[in-house]
This record gives sequence, C-alpha cells and structure tokens, in this order.
Amino acid sequence: MKKNFFEFSDKILSASDAAMKKAALKFAEIDEITEYNQQKVLAAFIHNRVSEADFAGSTGYGYGDRGREKLDSIYAEAFGAEDAIVRHSFTCGTHTLCVALFGLLRPGDTMLCVTGKPYDTIHSVIGLSGNGMGSLKDFGVKYEQVELNSDGLPDLTAIEKALEKKPRMVYIQRSRGYSLRPSLSVAQISEIAALVKSKCDAIVMVDNCYGEFVERTEPTEAGADIIAGSLIKNAGGAIARTGGYIAGKKELVELCAYRATTPGLGKEVGCTLGENRNMFMGVFNAPGVVGSALKCAVFAAAMGACMLASVAVRAVSSRVSGVAGVKLKQKVRSDVFRRIMVSRWEPLHEKKSGDLLARVLSDSSSVSGTVLSFVPSVGAAGIQFTGAFVLLLISDPVMALIALLCAPVSVLFSRLWMRR
Repeated sequence: MKKNFFEFSDKILSASDAAMKKAALKFAEIDEITEYNQQKVLAAFIHNRVSEADFAGSTGYGYGDRGREKLDSIYAEAFGAEDAIVRHSFTCGTHTLCVALFGLLRPGDTMLCVTGKPYDTIHSVIGLSGNGMGSLKDFGVKYEQVELNSDGLPDLTAIEKALEKKPRMVYIQRSRGYSLRPSLSVAQISEIAALVKSKCDAIVMVDNCYGEFVERTEPTEAGADIIAGSLIKNAGGAIARTGGYIAGKKELVELCAYRATTPGLGKEVGCTLGENRNMFMGVFNAPGVVGSALKCAVFAAAMGACMLASVAVRAVSSRVSGVAGVKLKQKVRSDVFRRIMVSRWEPLHEKKSGDLLARVLSDSSSVSGTVLSFVPSVGAAGIQFTGAFVLLLISDPVMALIALLCAPVSVLFSRLWMRR
C-alpha cells in the first residue's frame, strides 16, 4: 500500500504532473549527458587502476602519495586536459582561481576579461576593489574588460578589437555568477578561444565553476588552455568536503602548482590528510549529482511556468468576467428601468415598489450571471468538440464523417425525448 508522507493539494499535484510531461524531453537529454559523463569518469578510474589503497591519506610532506597523483590524472583525463592539480588545500573556487592567476601572470602582463565584470569575490584578487591587499594590480598586472552584448553574450567584434593590444591572458567566466546573463556553453567558449588563437598567443583561461559535467565536453577540449573550479560545487559531487582543481596544458598546470606550493616543488608535495577517499568518491558521483541538479532546475522552471500560467489565466478570467459582469448588469438594469419609465402606470399601480426594485436589481443580476456562466461553457464545449473532431478526422476520417452526420439526428431525437 502506497503511503503519503506529505499532504499536497490537488492543484499542486496537477501542476507537478503537467511539469513532468513538459520536462520529459529535457530530462531525456540530461540523462544522455549524465550517462556519457559517468562512463567517461569510470573509464578514467579504470585506466588509472584506482584501488582501495589509493584512499589512504598521507601526512608530512606528502611525497609519493599515489592516491593524490591518480586523482590528478583522473581529472586530467575526464576533462580532456594534459595535466591537473587537485587539492583539498584549495579553500574555495576564488582561492583556486587566485592560485592560477598568480601562477600564470607576471608584472607588466595584461589580463583581458571578455565576459564583462567577473563576480564579486574575484574583484579583490584582480585589484578592482581593495588597496594594498596583494592583488594582481599591486604586483603590476594590468586589467582590461570587454562588456557583453545587450543580450548578455560575448561581443566577438569588441573582443577582436581588444586583442590588438596582445594581452597575456584572456579570461572567461563560464557561469553567470551573481548576474542574470546566460551561462556560456562549451560551443560559445570554443568560438572565443578560436578567435583568440587566430589573433595572438594569449593564454585562454576559463573559470569553470558550476560548469563541470553539464555538457559532454569541457572547455579544455574546446580550445581553452587552462580551467579552474571548486570541489564544493559540481566537481565534488556533494561528497568532497572542500578543495579545488586546475586542469589544462602541462606547462601551465606546473606553473600553477609552483604557486600552490613553492617554486621547484610544485605537485610533488602536499599531504592529503585522509581526504583522498572523499575526493575520489566525489568525482565518481559528480556526473549523477550534476544531472539530478539540472533535472531539479528544469522541473522547478516547468512547475513555475505551469502554476504561473494557471494563476495568470485565473487572474485574466476573473478580471474579464468581472468587467463584463458589471457592464452587462448595468445594461440589463438600464433596459429594465427604461421600459418601466415608458410603460403605462395604471397596470403598474397594483405592483408594490419592492417588486419593481427586485426586477431592477435581483433579476438583472440573475440574468447577467446566467449569461456569463453559459457563454463560456458553450465556448469551451465548442473548442472541445472541435479538437475531438480534428483528432478523430486524422485517425479515422470515415468515423469522423459518420459522427458529424449523426450529430444533428442526435440533437433532434434528444429534443423530442425531452418534450415527452
């Protein structure tokens, strides 16, 4: 026996069913992407021969931590990159991006952001806010920015013009961050990367936060040189307790690793302190978790659309019926009053004033109410009949013709029967 653990109104359940039907095609698309990405991650685990021994943690310097090294290789393979560095010591996405930026940029270099102003937490890293905090600006790194189009997408013409100054890095923020612009697809990032490569040798860096496993490919497979993200978001699969990753070309990842630890040591050090297991499990489950999150977002949007449409229809219907009711009621009352005024008063003398007032007020309300309820019902019935007839005509034209010919006979017979 099915047990209901929560009580929902019939309206909510009806809207939920409608939303599920509306989202069915998108759900199927998400399932295909999820399965592909899950196989991609599983293949990376197999190729790197992950075993239970790799879950063990290390302390001290962390030299020779096989689990840490295999995790780097798994991320690199899953993201189509040459190399990767995955560490629990990256405290958040902003910290990971900061390590990459400071690892790749030098005094006098120019960082060109082509997706408008990046989200707030990176401002102090670049030097857009705060003074003397050790930002890129404090170390002589210049910053330039290309605004988005009015539709919230990259302005390729403006980007091409900005590339004439030969920046050292072209920075792309994939997600919308705290703005309302659309998030960028891998195809759009690929278009920007291709434009950059055709004009100069700048490093194309992508802030990939919230973008991992959303599509079949990652920016590193579409022209980006380096990407960075957080394990607190998609890539951690809601299991990794903290951390971040940087993936891309081997020489660039190495420079970032020198910034993460020290020049010369790079990826060779960094104890894992028992976090390997969580990070392995996180990336393994990440495709499924991301797919579920996307489905939830699609369902919520569909549910909202269904309920909003219902509310809008009720609001419009209430407004229209209200206005029409007042106008019709006033018209009926006006006609009744006009007839009373031009009628002979001798026959009306026997009527009580209350009867006349009832005709003007109560009866007019009854007539207008009946008309307002009857006309929409007839219209709805007509629409339903037309729709049913069209469907029947498509599936069986002969049966549709028979039904059409029988309709007048049925109406005539019903009227005769009612008279009896």
